[in-house]
Amino acid sequence: MSTQTSELLAAAAPRTVDVVRGISDDQLDLPTPCEDYLVRDLLNHLFQVVVNFQDLAEKRQVEWAEKPDHLGDGWRDRFEVETGRLIAAWSDPSSVEGMSPRMPMPQSVIGGMALLDLTVHGWDLAVATGQPYHPAPEAVAELHALVEQLGPTARKMGVFADPLPAPTPDPTPDPTPDLAPDLAHLLTQTGRTPTWPQTP
Repeated sequence: MSTQTSELLAAAAPRTVDVVRGISDDQLDLPTPCEDYLVRDLLNHLFQVVVNFQDLAEKRQVEWAEKPDHLGDGWRDRFEVETGRLIAAWSDPSSVEGMSPRMPMPQSVIGGMALLDLTVHGWDLAVATGQPYHPAPEAVAELHALVEQLGPTARKMGVFADPLPAPTPDPTPDPTPDLAPDLAHLLTQTGRTPTWPQTP
């Protein structure tokens, strides 16, 4: 990544934290753009990402098989605290040096994966709960190359769905701006429909 991972995480995190804070308890069982994931499931996954990627920054072992329930008392505050710890972990220059001892890829790519989840799942949760979402433009710009790099393997593993065609811009005047083209392209490359839950 051309910009330091921690700087991109610091730009992206507050936007997703705002979305998480805006989720009410009665929205936890709503569907999301991630098939088979309700809002509560996706929140727990994102919690696991921000916690485990702190350890991956320090090249420690992580456990993905366990699926802890993070949505106890004060979970919105705890999510913000954990994202702060994630940023701090990737602020250490050694976090992006060399290859990951836990995954067969460079540490810089591992950091990018945390940024990708934080950014794209921020959108997932926002549209699932009817909230506005404006990701950090610098994060979206950096993630295009990462998704292109990871795409073939991620699709084989079922992490990404097949890419979709980019949506055609609506030529009619509208006081509400359309989804930013860069974000729309990023979403389609991960197999998401930017107009979710509408039929493409």
